[in-house]
Amino acid sequence: MSFKDKVVIITGASSGIGRSTAFEFANKGAKLVLVSRRKEKLDELQQSLKSDVLVCPCDVSDKGQVKAMAAQVLDKFGRIDILVNNAGFAIYGTVSDLSIEEIESQMRTNYLGMVYCTKNFLPTFQKQNSGHIVNVASVAASFGLPGIASYCASKFAMLGFSEGLKHELKGTKIGVTVVSPIMVRTNFFDHESFSKMPKYSPTSLDPKTVAKAILRAAESSRLEIIVPGMVRIGVWLKHTIPFVINPIMGTAFRKLQK
Repeated sequence: MSFKDKVVIITGASSGIGRSTAFEFANKGAKLVLVSRRKEKLDELQQSLKSDVLVCPCDVSDKGQVKAMAAQVLDKFGRIDILVNNAGFAIYGTVSDLSIEEIESQMRTNYLGMVYCTKNFLPTFQKQNSGHIVNVASVAASFGLPGIASYCASKFAMLGFSEGLKHELKGTKIGVTVVSPIMVRTNFFDHESFSKMPKYSPTSLDPKTVAKAILRAAESSRLEIIVPGMVRIGVWLKHTIPFVINPIMGTAFRKLQK
């Protein structure tokens, strides 16, 4: 697929994976819609991009703001070709220590934000009978891990929603693909709850690596692309022999917590 003049919406575009993805699509000649809560960061990014760019400050956890953003996008471009649901964050802590509000906030941004964006743009995709939805999840969509249970729940939900939606859209020219990376070197760990945790492992990814996977996903027929690909073996083992893998993973992460 050529991305030249394709209308691409990227949520969580102001930093990390979203920012790198914007540069990758811009280099391919796409028309970009940059969505994030931080307008000043979006403005800075817009100045750096050699592309047709629409800046849309929006909190995707607020369905009213998402509806207004979608109307603005469709008013300007009249169509949408690729929706990248990338906005997300985590708060580290055990379920007993986290407040209900902290758990809800992760689900509202990571999962419901994706739902709100998908629902607002899906009628346009269906009218066109074309387009692709790329949902950025995590390997945590397949492994429930101590300390980030609520984050894992939001990504499990994203993967399940995407799979169901993909079945519903079978026979159309609308694609749905989830990109699930391992740890990525972004500001994800800047939240104060991670202050006593090691920031990155030696195997952590550059956000540009994930951005390139997102571009592959935008023209892929697959449900899920795991980054790096070798981690798919671990996911397969987890689903095939969970009674072996789950105790190993649980022990390893509990040691990390201590």
